[in-house]
Amino acid sequence: MSAQVIKIRNSVERADVERIRIITASTGFFNPEEVDVAVELIEERLAKGPRSGYHFLFAEEKGRTLGYTCYGPIAGTRTSFDLYWIAVAAEFRGKGLGTRLLEAAESAIRSLGGTRVYIETSSRPLYESTRAFYIARAYGSVAVLDDFYAPGDAKVIYLKVLR
Repeated sequence: MSAQVIKIRNSVERADVERIRIITASTGFFNPEEVDVAVELIEERLAKGPRSGYHFLFAEEKGRTLGYTCYGPIAGTRTSFDLYWIAVAAEFRGKGLGTRLLEAAESAIRSLGGTRVYIETSSRPLYESTRAFYIARAYGSVAVLDDFYAPGDAKVIYLKVLR
């Protein structure tokens, strides 16, 4: 993977349904139901277009999708956005692609008038690297909802105010 040949695509294609399924399943972080949710969001975007409220960015190299992110405005707010998903295929993790996708999403959110980005994740030990990733990129933990996903598995909510 060479940073010079990685392209970020914001158009959504029918083939992205299967690409997202493969990427999210490859990470080892998401159970089959969670993978289905990721796929539902791309299907919603394909069905409704921008009216769905879901925006996607795909990192590609030589026609292969290596990772993606999904974000959108939070209903009832003026400038707040959720980052719903960010996932990089297992063999490409740890090479800066997640950072590149996150930065591209933040830039796109700014261009849509967004000033606040919220991200949620699990408190389970499996997600320690995920939480460290967000903290290293200037996201601060703003809330912890105990036993949210399951007993002993809290939802940790992060926030970054875009400048």
